[in-house]
Amino acid sequence: SPATAASLSPHPTDKTTTMRLALFDLDNTLLATDSDYEWGQFLAHLGVVDRALQEAKNEEFYAHYKAGTLDIQAFLDFQLAPLARHERAQLDRWHSEFMHSRILPNIRPAARALVEEHRQAGDLMAIVTATNSFVTAPIAREFGIPHLIATIPAQDYRSGRYTGKPSGQPAFREGKVQRVEEWLESLGLWQGSFDTRFFYSDSFNDLPLLSWASRPV
Repeated sequence: SPATAASLSPHPTDKTTTMRLALFDLDNTLLATDSDYEWGQFLAHLGVVDRALQEAKNEEFYAHYKAGTLDIQAFLDFQLAPLARHERAQLDRWHSEFMHSRILPNIRPAARALVEEHRQAGDLMAIVTATNSFVTAPIAREFGIPHLIATIPAQDYRSGRYTGKPSGQPAFREGKVQRVEEWLESLGLWQGSFDTRFFYSDSFNDLPLLSWASRPV
């Protein structure tokens, strides 16, 4: 968690190898909250979605996530639906407010320090999160992490509007490993390209990628 991130130092001065990979889960790892949950609550606060329904479903899905029983497709159908009902410009304005009110207060100094330590070590870095890229891309930019592997909300490329459905493989459980391997392949790399592969996470939903890493934290 961000509260203990300082104790999870990768100790770059100890490294004897030349290429390292640092992957970070986002929610309750780099952030001291869950950005997907907070986005739903934020929309309810604005009155964009029915507050009682949103809060009840948010709590239900979050409980399933923590228990390891989340139906990712059912969750995405619910969570991505509001994106399809509004223009992108309006969504971007809401997200700017969301960043300032809900996200920035939940970025701890220890989390920023951990990312900076990996940056100074010259590691290839990415955030790997099941939360959709509309919510998480500005957060990745805030951390200065250049790569984001997230669930992708589908869009109509003629209008730019979201469809309310995911595109491709969600970055969840085994899907995180698949998406990471596809990303590395697009860079001309693979698992064996790295002498050390860090992955920081808070959840047993991430056991597949934690097992893939050589330094799971």
